[in-house]
Amino acid sequence: MIDFDMISIEYLVVAMAGMILYLIYYVFTKDSEYHKNIRSVATVAEELNREIFYLKKKLTDTQKTIKSSTSRMNDDEIYQEVERTVYDMVKPLSLGLKRLEESVQSIDEHMNSRIATLESGVKQISIPTSVHGNDDEKIISLFKQGIPLETISKELHISKAEVEFVLKINKIK
Repeated sequence: MIDFDMISIEYLVVAMAGMILYLIYYVFTKDSEYHKNIRSVATVAEELNREIFYLKKKLTDTQKTIKSSTSRMNDDEIYQEVERTVYDMVKPLSLGLKRLEESVQSIDEHMNSRIATLESGVKQISIPTSVHGNDDEKIISLFKQGIPLETISKELHISKAEVEFVLKINKIK
């Protein structure tokens, strides 16, 4: 006779073995997934560490460059920089003064030519022929005696304007 207890134990052992095999399969599957995830996290962490290393190196190089480029200027360099700055500020003023000087020179030349023209014009004005040195002395003498201009002009037979002209030339009136 067949013992059902034995068969049930056999089925039970086979079922348990199947479950153990399934659990082992499940654990290995999950373990491989965890390993994949850990590897990807490790790869990302490695990349971040590499990036941090390069950034630190770049920061160090930049700091060295800044320190070397910002060294203290010596007195000659400061003097040259100040001189360059002052030159840049004074140059427009100098150009403006030069233009102003040229304008003044041009005006001076123009005024000198006008004065020369006026002088030559004054030289061309002739003194009236009736006024002579002797008449000048007579006009001055009569005027100093208090004789009116009209009387002087009638007595010397010259115009009143000529009498006034003689007095003005001699700076009497």
